Amino acid sequence: MQLRMTNQREMILRELVKNKQHFTADELYDIVKKLMPRISLATVYRNLEILSEAGIIGKLEISGRQKRFDYDPEDHDHIYCVVCQRVDNLNIDRTGDEAKRLALVEGYAVSGYRLEVIGICQNCQNKEKAKEKKQ
Repeated sequence: MQLRMTNQREMILRELVKNKQHFTADELYDIVKKLMPRISLATVYRNLEILSEAGIIGKLEISGRQKRFDYDPEDHDHIYCVVCQRVDNLNIDRTGDEAKRLALVEGYAVSGYRLEVIGICQNCQNKEKAKEKKQ
């Protein structure tokens, strides 16, 4: 099936790729709405799902949190800040021994994996240190 690139779809994709962030549909809607005032949140959601299903963008479903959409559809891992909810790419060697062990999980034919790392980003750490200094 060939995906028709509508003006709305093209604008959503362009803004996602341009910003190189892992936006929620709501965040991306706020950006696109400034450029296309008549676009609806439902349209943004629908088009993100279509772009994701077509393999043009990635979809992150981080445990218990709102879906985020990734400008890079290639397999890679992510790190998530538990304070500000920021998501960044995590560059981990997927060809090493650990990746090979994951492919040998007993009873499964492993077709891929996603590593979800959680922590506190540098900005949030800096804010916490600044707050501690004031006290």
